[in-house]
Amino acid sequence: MDEAGKGAVLGPMVVAAVGCEDPGEVASLGVRDSKQLTPARREELCAVIRAQFQVAVLVIPPDRIDHRGGTMNRLMVHAHAQVIGELRPDTAYVDACDVIAARYGCMVGNRLEFPCRVIAEHHADENRPLVSAASIVAKVTRDAAIAELSAIHGEIGSGYPSDPATVRYLEAFIRSSGSPPPFARKTWTTVHNLIAKAEQATLPDFS
Repeated sequence: MDEAGKGAVLGPMVVAAVGCEDPGEVASLGVRDSKQLTPARREELCAVIRAQFQVAVLVIPPDRIDHRGGTMNRLMVHAHAQVIGELRPDTAYVDACDVIAARYGCMVGNRLEFPCRVIAEHHADENRPLVSAASIVAKVTRDAAIAELSAIHGEIGSGYPSDPATVRYLEAFIRSSGSPPPFARKTWTTVHNLIAKAEQATLPDFS
């Protein structure tokens, strides 16, 4: 399992899992961490992965992230457990979302209602082909969601706070409407800062 869009300020987060009996079959496709592949290659591999292997995908909208009722790690534990539950494997490899990987694996395992060995590792998306495959599916699914939002609302960039196009879009939207767009994560610091900046710009100058 892996996810895409965890740190984004716009659009959903996508969690994906890929299941198979022989991980070597996935490795033979030449999968790599999605960030190391071109968009065209990701699309190509995603189609092959979906056609040949079991796939589970969970799309988590921004409002669910804003109202998660706890930390992002807690939300990730629930999300990873949910996609594991769809495939019900004997062993699950997870890209760890905690500084202590083994602890994260135990947290996910404790949410399951069936026997499953959960192995959580840092950089699993780079080191384990199955997790690389999941990262590809998650990334392609999220990219499609972002493309759909851009087609409706105009260019929004990648949706990440580090993307100048995303920040420009957010800043302009907040300046014109006074609030962030409905597909923004309203609890994110980026949004709070841009709202404060817009409010400051509208204050009367008494000097």
